[in-house]
Amino acid sequence: MEINIYDPPIPPRIPRCYVMTAVIKSFKGRRDVDVHLFKPELDEAERDSYEWDDVVGDPMHPDVYSDPERTKLVVMEAFTRDEVDAIIQYFKDRYADRMASVNASPMNFPVPQGMPPLSAMPEGKSIGFIRFNQVPQYPLSFAMHGMYDLEEHQPLAPESLA
Repeated sequence: MEINIYDPPIPPRIPRCYVMTAVIKSFKGRRDVDVHLFKPELDEAERDSYEWDDVVGDPMHPDVYSDPERTKLVVMEAFTRDEVDAIIQYFKDRYADRMASVNASPMNFPVPQGMPPLSAMPEGKSIGFIRFNQVPQYPLSFAMHGMYDLEEHQPLAPESLA
């Protein structure tokens, strides 16, 4: 399992700044499935402690209404460096043979309004969630989910040419 952690070149505006992905070698009949990891539970006290004017920027597009509260959710779904380290250790201990890679990098601030939180993605035929915290003997002190889209990945078996 390849591990890539990119730390910010300067101290981040807030500690909750890391976005993470994992690549699962084989998942639901697909190969090398990208899973976007996120925290599904909001810590309101932490959210209230941030100076959001420094964290949330202008809308992505000036003609489209953007809700700054949804952008705050994007930030709150991210991880701290300690959480990144805990997740990587969890994956090493439990899923090292199933994961191709785990990647963590800091967000760019300010985060533009209009980005959808991962938790708001609609679950359907190809988009789904892995609820890691519901797996028996989940060891982390915080909940973690992963969002995937199977349509973006090749099937394990080649399709028949018949």
